[in-house]
Amino acid sequence: MAADDLVELAKRRGFFFGSNGAYGGTAGFYTFGPQGAALKRNLEDAWRDRFTIREGNREIEAPTVMPEAVFEASGHLEGFDDMLVECGECGESHRADHLVEAVTDIEDAEALPGGEVEDLIADNEITCPSCGTPLAGEPVEDFNLMFATDIGPGDGQPGYLRPETAQGIFVEFPRLKEYARGNLPFGITQIGPAYRNEISPRGGLLRLREFTQAELEQFIDPEADEPPLDRVRDVDVRLYPATEQEAADGEYVETTVGEAVDEGVIGSPWVGYYLGVAKEWYERVGVDTDRFRFRQHLSGERAHYAADCWDAESEVDGDWIEIAGFSYRSDYDLSKHGEHGDDAFTVFKRYDEPKTVERATVDPDMSVLGPEFGGDAGAIAEALETLAARDPDAFDGETVEVTLGEGDDAETHAVDVDVANFAVEETTESGEHITPHVVEPSFGVGRTVQTLLAHAYREDEVDGEARTYLSVEPEVAPQDAAVFPLVTNDDRLVELADRVAADLRAAGLAVAYDDSGSIGRRYRRQDEVGTPFCVTVDRDGIEGDGPDTVTVRERDSAAQVRVPADELAGELAALRAGESFDALPDRYETVETDVETN
Repeated sequence: MAADDLVELAKRRGFFFGSNGAYGGTAGFYTFGPQGAALKRNLEDAWRDRFTIREGNREIEAPTVMPEAVFEASGHLEGFDDMLVECGECGESHRADHLVEAVTDIEDAEALPGGEVEDLIADNEITCPSCGTPLAGEPVEDFNLMFATDIGPGDGQPGYLRPETAQGIFVEFPRLKEYARGNLPFGITQIGPAYRNEISPRGGLLRLREFTQAELEQFIDPEADEPPLDRVRDVDVRLYPATEQEAADGEYVETTVGEAVDEGVIGSPWVGYYLGVAKEWYERVGVDTDRFRFRQHLSGERAHYAADCWDAESEVDGDWIEIAGFSYRSDYDLSKHGEHGDDAFTVFKRYDEPKTVERATVDPDMSVLGPEFGGDAGAIAEALETLAARDPDAFDGETVEVTLGEGDDAETHAVDVDVANFAVEETTESGEHITPHVVEPSFGVGRTVQTLLAHAYREDEVDGEARTYLSVEPEVAPQDAAVFPLVTNDDRLVELADRVAADLRAAGLAVAYDDSGSIGRRYRRQDEVGTPFCVTVDRDGIEGDGPDTVTVRERDSAAQVRVPADELAGELAALRAGESFDALPDRYETVETDVETN
């Protein structure tokens, strides 16, 4: 299915459409319509079930606006950039790496240096997509993707809309670790909006300026904690490692999670574990696993915080798109916030047995340092403490040297060891403070929605008529069922249809009610939005001595069975939970006459 066809279907049937159309539209912003909002919510609930509840994690909801200091610490102010090239004729800005990828065989041009991308633009005679002017000679520059704002009136406090939900978890770690009683490992999840000022929004939900992320931050002790890898050891995965991407004849590695970890193809067992969990989850919600892979980031494209990273990618309209990232962030985030923040971003790790250790200490005599070094005295005292912990041997002589500042501003000072009051003491310790490492599975919800629609799209014939339908999994379908009275001029049918719809809704099922047009046309409308089951109330179901019955039609096969109306809610709930429709004919009457022709 072509991307344009998918976007058109999404717009026509209320899945998603460009926002602010009455004012000319705003690139990079999409509104989820009734069907899309329901599908998105169900997808989020399925993610929450797997990555929060079943993993024993906890969920938070942090603000979307955070002060500038947070992003100074995290590195986003310096390292959260895309490649921008601006047309010298019309002034339009474009993603330089995307332009290169569109006309070459290079899949990940963002991993290349800016100068090399400039050369590729010139060598391939790439022109401006807006006006056709050659872009050769135009500089490729880094463009920071964060939206800036002010917190408070006037100039206020500088802030940014968060570019990822993760920082809201990291910043609150000192309190979150208390809820976990300081015990590692523990995980925190969050589902919510993030914002990136994309240079060239495109592809429907694939590249937006406001989008939804579902993220898990798993905090671990790297020396002691291991994942439950056996749970996913036998999960089949298609891997595209960096070595294969860089090879002239590179191929996929078809293997299992366990084999990939054992052989070092996946370096981190924790990352391997979550690749296995994700593969099973994607299959559960309806991603076509024949159009799915895990691709390892090349060294030049890894985020500034990632020691290693794999993307889950799906094929949509001939292109591979990232729908999730799995990063081993090591201790980067907590260490940075520990350096910049005013709280402890560590946990206390208790030893099995107390240990007696030697600790180097200093107790600088400030009555000497103050007069001798003036305003630098405090900084020198801190430098002495740091040096004692790092290199006690530096205090072996009569004087010890410490350096303040860096580069050309560096200045070295000599301090008498007696003034530093250096000593080595024996202490008994019951544990130590460690900075946890972080493993992060991060999912793009909107991209997954678009993937599900693309992978669910089907065309076939029913009773000689062409039809289009979405074969979405019942768990995430926008509606659980649709109820139709076969005709509206029979009060008995209408009354029963109304009661059936009310009962299903009371049971927590999302139900559409449609009494307009032919029954075949009503089926087609529901097929096209992916409603898995249609319930038709006809005269055969209300005539006779037995209980009232209704006809249940399964979307993909168009097969039908007659079910007692009072048992319908339980049966549909079971089908939504994963029971096969094929089990119903064993319990109920199969409808041989196609209701669609009535």
